[in-house]
Amino acid sequence: MISNHLNLVEQQRQHADSISERTAQFLAAGGTIFLGESPAINPPPSKRSTKIDPETILKRRKPPITAAERKALRKLAEAL
Repeated sequence: MISNHLNLVEQQRQHADSISERTAQFLAAGGTIFLGESPAINPPPSKRSTKIDPETILKRRKPPITAAERKALRKLAEAL
């Protein structure tokens, strides 16, 4: 425990000593401590769904008009 507040450290010392005693008793009774693999810090992202909703395809934006279409529209507007 690292703390700038010594009072907090001293308050928790009873718990730390108790844990140390119980760990020593466990090991003296023949217990073993198993150190497993630590979990990943960042879990892998969830799998993307393969389902395609037909309604979302219809809601997609239309492609913008091309330069040739833009020129044709300008000519039509000038003719009016």
